[in-house]
Amino acid sequence: MLDYIFGLLSYDVGIDLGTANTLVYVKGKGIVIREPSVVARHRKTKQVLAIGEEAKKMLGRTPATIEAIRPLKDGVIADFDATEAMLKHYILKVHESGKIIPRIPKPRVVVGIPSGVTEVERRAVQEAALSAGARQCFLIEEPMAAAIGAALPISDAGGVMVVDIGGGTSEMAVISLGGIVLNKSIRVAGDEMDEAIVHYMRLKYNILLGERTAEEIKVTQGNAHQSAFSDQRLASSDEKTEEETKKSGTRFMVVRGRDLESGLPRSLKISSEEVREALMPVLKQITVVVAELIEETPPELVSDILERGIMLAGGGSLIAGMDKFMSEETRMPVYVVDDPMTAVVRGCGKVLDDIELLKRVKVVGGLR
Repeated sequence: MLDYIFGLLSYDVGIDLGTANTLVYVKGKGIVIREPSVVARHRKTKQVLAIGEEAKKMLGRTPATIEAIRPLKDGVIADFDATEAMLKHYILKVHESGKIIPRIPKPRVVVGIPSGVTEVERRAVQEAALSAGARQCFLIEEPMAAAIGAALPISDAGGVMVVDIGGGTSEMAVISLGGIVLNKSIRVAGDEMDEAIVHYMRLKYNILLGERTAEEIKVTQGNAHQSAFSDQRLASSDEKTEEETKKSGTRFMVVRGRDLESGLPRSLKISSEEVREALMPVLKQITVVVAELIEETPPELVSDILERGIMLAGGGSLIAGMDKFMSEETRMPVYVVDDPMTAVVRGCGKVLDDIELLKRVKVVGGLR
């Protein structure tokens, strides 16, 4: 009875609790929150000062008394208290209402988690959600959530392969008859791409870049294939560069960092080819594991995947030319799903509407 009352007075919520970004889907409203997974708090008192975009602006800029942290690392909880505070903040935020009857922040929650996490790590996510105010918390694996969110035919007898490249983990799974037949999870994804860019710039130019600068380079210049920018007309800093860009498909960007020899600020212009060179070791690590999963897949399912193609989801799939690169490496057709960044949270939202589907795909679920 109490559960029924809470159901009427609170919203059902789907959460993609990502290493880089947290997205919240509210049943009947769609995606209402899309914020970085960053928390700023006082070092001694642990009082939370900012969450999300506001906290991200503080990364690398905080005084000694404040710390800006990312509470999730490699897709799992690294700081339980910060994760709980972040979830509580978002649950309260979606229940803010100017209506006569107030909303009670006691939602039923579905959270997407990496497929390779341990039982302890799963329980930590569930406990964090319940401690943040959820009356029920169900966990589903991210590749399954991404497939549901992309409206792929997961219940059919034919095989579907999904590769979800997020901020902390890359998840790949072969799905058939509503279940995961085979899956792999590696802790190599967007964060490692940022680190690869920092490492490359340090080795080649002896310049040290910040975390946010590396991420900006990845987002604006990141590419996985030489033809990634060839068909795009892109603005550049001077006419000569613009002409070069049109001919070669190369993009240029001015970056600023600290010269490691002099210790003074330094600016330099880098090309998209150099960014591709920096990212290539990480991209190859991901495609090697995808190829290994295909090798282990039963022949009948490989035939289905060859016909339907590999589906790419997650922020990493937005790297220009990623589909072409993976297609060449795996010799399979590769497609990027519509709006890949939100595929997981949309899948979490869809299972809220379909209880039978939720029972089939959940990994862990229940009451406090």
